[in-house]
Amino acid sequence: MTTPPRQPIDPDRRPGLGFLALGGWAVAGLAVAVLAWTRFRPEPRLALAPVPVPAAAPVEPLPAPAPAPPPAVRPAPAEASLEEVVSRGIAAVVVVETSRGRGSAFFVAPDTLLTNVHVVTGQSYVTIRRTSGETATAYVGATAPEYDLAVLKLAGAPSPVSIPMGSAALLRPGQEVIAIGSPLGLQNSVTRGIVSGLRQMGPVTVVQTDAAINPGNSGGPLLDRNGNAIGINTFILSNGGQVGGQAGSQGLNFAVAIDHAKALLEGRPPAEGSLAEHAGSALVRPQAPSESDRQQQQGARRYEARLVQLAQAADSLDQAWERLLAKGFRDPAAGRFDHGWYAVWSGAAAPAAAGTGFAAALEQIRGHAELIKRLSLQADDEARQDGVLPGTRRELRQKYRLEYQGWGL
Repeated sequence: MTTPPRQPIDPDRRPGLGFLALGGWAVAGLAVAVLAWTRFRPEPRLALAPVPVPAAAPVEPLPAPAPAPPPAVRPAPAEASLEEVVSRGIAAVVVVETSRGRGSAFFVAPDTLLTNVHVVTGQSYVTIRRTSGETATAYVGATAPEYDLAVLKLAGAPSPVSIPMGSAALLRPGQEVIAIGSPLGLQNSVTRGIVSGLRQMGPVTVVQTDAAINPGNSGGPLLDRNGNAIGINTFILSNGGQVGGQAGSQGLNFAVAIDHAKALLEGRPPAEGSLAEHAGSALVRPQAPSESDRQQQQGARRYEARLVQLAQAADSLDQAWERLLAKGFRDPAAGRFDHGWYAVWSGAAAPAAAGTGFAAALEQIRGHAELIKRLSLQADDEARQDGVLPGTRRELRQKYRLEYQGWGL
């Protein structure tokens, strides 16, 4: 049986009833004696016997109270496992499909996605493909080209999952991050790395990471260890500088700080979301480029401009090729290509397969294809002379679907 703890003694507390009873008896006795002496005063010869006053009973001190138990300490919430973070993130990441290529995007609200401008350039509507394989249409809403940011609004059923937005202002070098996207058409590929640093590039704050980012990752989220989006994967930096959203030096990968996207979603200019005054010493500003760097950057821009023109010609040739396949071929061309007319170099579309009267049309398409090939080789050689790195040139060709092994590039 447990003895209940005694209550602590209050120094201001008065003595108990027992003590008061003893003291009251003594005072009452004295009063009776005085009254009797007054009414029945004895002869002066007689001495008044003293009235005994009993002493108050001693109060035994109580023992000190036992110390109160310390308040219960709640255990810290367990950090989600890497598998849980990735699983939640993948469910909110989609492939963006356009007539010019593929990229990534991710839901930040049931009907709102974030991606890069260079993923949706020239498009009003795009097709998004979810993890389940279902497709939907989204239209391009607000854009900020100088930040390579675009907002997509879903035209179909809302997404049941989205990725919460964090902030890049609190990131520190060495912090673990996760990149999700669809590089090279491989939907929902996941890479892991660390924050290499925060860098200010003009008005844009970017997160540098060694998490692998490849063509197709553009527009996907860069997550912290809690599953919050802290950046939008956007480009790789080479010695030639940032090129068209993708370039090619391994390990120099960048994501636009999510803070800029928050400003865009709220209808504010992204510049107001700059982290320069919040990131402190973690923010590194790049050094001025050298003359060689500037030459490479200019060469890369010229190379990309040439590829844009060639990509438009390639898209037009696609339409002629599709008409020829529909009317002049008994069997479809074998194999899959970024452009169907690449089959003219594979042997899958031989003139013998064409119907009567269509051999001339096939040769005409072959002639246009050879012209695009020649101009592509010429543009690549000029970019090489300008010092544009092979990785940069390859990434740009892949971006504009002008990468074909049969050309020997």
